Amino acid sequence: MDIILWIIWAGTYLFGAVRFELYIVHMFQQNSYKPAEYREWLRVKSNVGRLLGKTLYAFVSLPLLLLGGRGCLIAACLLNVMTILVNKPRHAKKPLVYTARVKRMLVTTGILFAVAAIAAAVLTAALSGVLSGSMWKNTGAFVLAVLFVLIPVCVLLVNRLNHPIEQGINRHYINDAARILKEMPNLTVIGVTGSYGKTSVKYFLSKLLSTQFSVLHTPGNYNTTLGVVRTIREQMKSFHEIFICEMGAREVGDIKEICDLVHPRYGIITSIGPQHLQSFHSIENIIHTKFELADAIGDDGKVFLNYDNDYIRSHRTDRNVVSYGTRKEEACYAAYDISVSRDGSAFRMKDGNGREFQFHTKLVGNHNVQNIAGAIAVANTLGIPMEKLLYPVKQLESVPHRLQLLKQGNRTVLDDAYNSNKSGFKAALDTLSMFEELRILVTPGMVELGERQYEENEEIGVYAHDKCDYAVLVGREQTKPIQDGLLKSGFSEQRMIVVDSIEEAFQMVNAIPDERQKVVLIENDLPDNYN
Repeated sequence: MDIILWIIWAGTYLFGAVRFELYIVHMFQQNSYKPAEYREWLRVKSNVGRLLGKTLYAFVSLPLLLLGGRGCLIAACLLNVMTILVNKPRHAKKPLVYTARVKRMLVTTGILFAVAAIAAAVLTAALSGVLSGSMWKNTGAFVLAVLFVLIPVCVLLVNRLNHPIEQGINRHYINDAARILKEMPNLTVIGVTGSYGKTSVKYFLSKLLSTQFSVLHTPGNYNTTLGVVRTIREQMKSFHEIFICEMGAREVGDIKEICDLVHPRYGIITSIGPQHLQSFHSIENIIHTKFELADAIGDDGKVFLNYDNDYIRSHRTDRNVVSYGTRKEEACYAAYDISVSRDGSAFRMKDGNGREFQFHTKLVGNHNVQNIAGAIAVANTLGIPMEKLLYPVKQLESVPHRLQLLKQGNRTVLDDAYNSNKSGFKAALDTLSMFEELRILVTPGMVELGERQYEENEEIGVYAHDKCDYAVLVGREQTKPIQDGLLKSGFSEQRMIVVDSIEEAFQMVNAIPDERQKVVLIENDLPDNYN
């Protein structure tokens, strides 16, 4: 009977360890396989508590095992079952993707742990002449405890061990993508980057250019070097005339790496702000990185700059610049006389000859108009007359989760959940303030702002005080700066609701009593590594 319990204990302990390992690998993937970002994630106080919660039952299980006796062994097995349950995969916004890289990491981890276990067994056997039976158990339990607690650190070691293999594989894929591009000398490449707005501009521009050209754009948020490589290798065809390449960055040099592969003729810088400040460390590094796209543009190309953005407008570049935005006096392609309603937005624009055109779009929000203005500027520069852009602009759809206007029963939802930045957050609040219904803000605040996280979120709290009737804040510690900003500006504490999860937030939204219809702004939805 005892041997069966031992087998059950070992199996449940191993199962719990595997589940914990998969969770840690998922978090490493969520942090873009970047060791520095993953280490930052490990240092966050709430994540330390979460990791302790996922390993606590396993740690308690070991001393029970050492005490001996059938009762302790059964209790240890039950604690292992609790470890399995607390590490049960939950519904994730972006589940773990079992890529070839992840599979290689898991195999290497298995080998590493097997080697450690064998080494411990050999060492124990060598010392068995001087170790008692209880000491033998203590040694085995100690090894198991060390292996379990080292899983979060082991991911970094495995990543280091696999680094030469990953580099070789990546280089092969990059070279293959470069070969494909070299075989298409007439392909026009347009790079799109920015702290925010780049995905929307990419989609809008693709729709406008597709009226006259065969266009390929990077799908979804495929904006890393390997995401671009995958798009080229899997989707690029000989008939494509234009490739719109979204370029994301978390470190200095990331944009340059993509530009060195695709060699863009045109570039669009949509915005610069403190997005990912935690990994960039300074706003100057962000500016330098975004302008790596401008630096890659040759004399026969142009870089399109959003002159609504102070960082962009004040930065000097010697490239051919075409400006756009909503400031009529400053931008070459300016959207002005903007009017916004529940049905969308209307604005005027002039072409290079000074002719004025009235545009209409189903999209709401000034920043959507700003992004459309950038897409119009590029499309018109590439030869599509303004009058031929009127209808395509009218047909543009919201990019999912980027201030997407949705109808849900008797309430309206402004879904701006993809991510959040101060400029976009304020624009979304401005849009919310236009509605006459009961206005409800649902948000966990902004993240990855480094030392400026409290300051930026408190500023948003102050700004939001007269833009919403209720504020439902997700995360008691996470949203403390927004709470402070709201209260500081005189917002009623009775209309500020703090909850622990997005599910609870919607329950509270439904429970708010009012005869009026509700309009709900969902601003930001934190990734899984923040939940």
